[in-house]
Amino acid sequence: MIGITYLLASVWRMEVTVMDSRICAAIEGRQVVTIEYGGGTRTIEPHCHGISRAGKEALRAYQSSGFSRRNEPDAWKFLTVSKIGSLVATGTTFPENRDGYNPNDEHMTSIHCHV
Repeated sequence: MIGITYLLASVWRMEVTVMDSRICAAIEGRQVVTIEYGGGTRTIEPHCHGISRAGKEALRAYQSSGFSRRNEPDAWKFLTVSKIGSLVATGTTFPENRDGYNPNDEHMTSIHCHV
C-alpha cells in the first residue's frame, strides 16, 4: 500500500511540475493562452504564478474573453492551478502589463515567476 501511495504522490507532483513550467514559459513569453476553467473556455494573459495564502498553486491573469461565472470576461482573475483543465498557447502575445497589475501580488505568499 505504501508503494502505491508513493507512486500516486509522485505522479501528482510530476503533473504539477509540468504545469509549472508551461505556466512560467507562457508568462516569460507573454503568451496569450486559452484554458478550461470553471465550466468553460477562457482566454487569458498570464502575469504571475505562485503559491496562494491558502497554500495552493495560483495564477494571476487578465482574462480578455471567454466564459465567466460572474459575467466579467474582461477582468483580473485569481485562478487555482489545480482547477485548470488545459492550457494552450494561442500563438499571440501581449505587449504590456494590464492596468492594475502588481508583481508583488498580496494574495500570494511565494511567487514562482511573473512578467
